[in-house]
Amino acid sequence: MLTRIEHVLNTAEIARLLATFASVAAVAGSETALGQAAAAKYNLQLPPDHPAVRDAQRLVLAALQRHPQFYAAVYPRRAYPPLFSRYEPGMSYGNHVDSAVMLTPAALRTDVAVTVFLADPASYDGGELVIADGADETRIKLGAGALVAYPPAFVHRVAPVTRGVRYAAVTWIESMIRDAERRRLLQQLDQSMTALHARIGDGPELRSLNNTYHTLLRMWAET
Repeated sequence: MLTRIEHVLNTAEIARLLATFASVAAVAGSETALGQAAAAKYNLQLPPDHPAVRDAQRLVLAALQRHPQFYAAVYPRRAYPPLFSRYEPGMSYGNHVDSAVMLTPAALRTDVAVTVFLADPASYDGGELVIADGADETRIKLGAGALVAYPPAFVHRVAPVTRGVRYAAVTWIESMIRDAERRRLLQQLDQSMTALHARIGDGPELRSLNNTYHTLLRMWAET
């Protein structure tokens, strides 16, 4: 299941992150890839141990944490420190799947992958995130400050950039709700309750649905 969320980062936060790209020397992105993904990865990346990059990581994670729509889709328990990537013309990231477990240094199970777009999509050509679900492919290129969350086990790639520069932050989430279908059901129920509240306000039926939602969350959540 793919979830797109707009306006996760505000204009000032995007500007701060782009300033970090301008002030910190990038390294080869393959340095942080594992296994077969390393051979497919041709981009630049900010060194994750740089103090300015650590500040940028905290900024992105705080933005995700405060966003109710992100919480309702992902139910984050822990997050991998975001990686900040830069794709110049000719750069790409070939087909790959993400590791099931990453070290932070503690082991983290990757239930959900998240790409946060940081550049105006009109400022570069190509660079779409292409996600395969069986025989179908979805090409995603969102506005600055928007994100897409998707299953890390889906084969995905970043199409070659042909003009301009693509900036993005990528992180992985270990969810309180390990099963993807259960996350989908909770998200669907939350969206339905929100829509009903907007239409009819509070009432006994909505309170009953809310009770069902929290009962399921209690049954399924791992904290």
